[in-house]
Amino acid sequence: MDSENPLKTPVLVLGATSLIGGHLLERLKADDLDPFAVSRQPPAGDACWIDGDLRDPDISSHLPPAATVFSLSPIWLLPAALPTLKARGMERLIAFSSTSRFTKTDSPDAGERAVAQALAGAEAAVEAWCVENGVAWTILRPTLIYDEGHDENVSRIARLVERFHVMPLSGKGEGLRQPVHAADLARGAVAAAHAPTTRDRAYNLVGGETLTYRAMVDRVFEGLGRTPRSLPMPTWLFALLMRLAKPFYPGATAAMGVRMGQDLAFDSSEAVRDFGWAPRAFHPRF
Repeated sequence: MDSENPLKTPVLVLGATSLIGGHLLERLKADDLDPFAVSRQPPAGDACWIDGDLRDPDISSHLPPAATVFSLSPIWLLPAALPTLKARGMERLIAFSSTSRFTKTDSPDAGERAVAQALAGAEAAVEAWCVENGVAWTILRPTLIYDEGHDENVSRIARLVERFHVMPLSGKGEGLRQPVHAADLARGAVAAAHAPTTRDRAYNLVGGETLTYRAMVDRVFEGLGRTPRSLPMPTWLFALLMRLAKPFYPGATAAMGVRMGQDLAFDSSEAVRDFGWAPRAFHPRF
């Protein structure tokens, strides 16, 4: 902990049951903090957990006073809650967004384009409001988040591998990826909250190495103790396969295949410089 810039307390974590939430709460408690955690589905019997929904017009009646707020909820829910958070004492905000605001802008899938637009609009709204109201903000944009057995990115690949023992690829799967672990993001969020240089800045947070989509899939096979068995196929055939699979896997889209050949790589050098961002290499274990 930076003794010249201690984390302002009390601390509030929004969306605490999200993928990063459990890791963040553990990290804060390890720093001898007792954060309040907000979720629509809080665990029973824990006084530090609060049943709350940012879309609830009466959310103010649920929130305790807090000087530092970590927002893990979808960032488009945050702007409407900012006045309430400020009224409850917020001075410092660390909010998660996503690099999807860039990678899905030109997606062939209308739903994905809408997500990119929502992310960008919410980021702009959060920044503008915080500047006008004297709240120091930091926005963190992770790339592909994973947490073995819990996420819907890498762990979804693992489930497909376990079921079918092979992973179809659209084309050669040469698009670059930088998977980042949820626990590393939790550690990075706390480090960013302590660092004075992160105030009023946004950062892209990538994993510890850059590898092709196919190499990422091979690592998933290895993490399951299996020999990699990828199945490259023409893009049109992969798109057809996704259409056939949609009743069984609602998230399956042709856009997934398009992205397998795209480089979704970013630069985290500013995060390394400003708060010591140092994520692990990609070697998942299931």
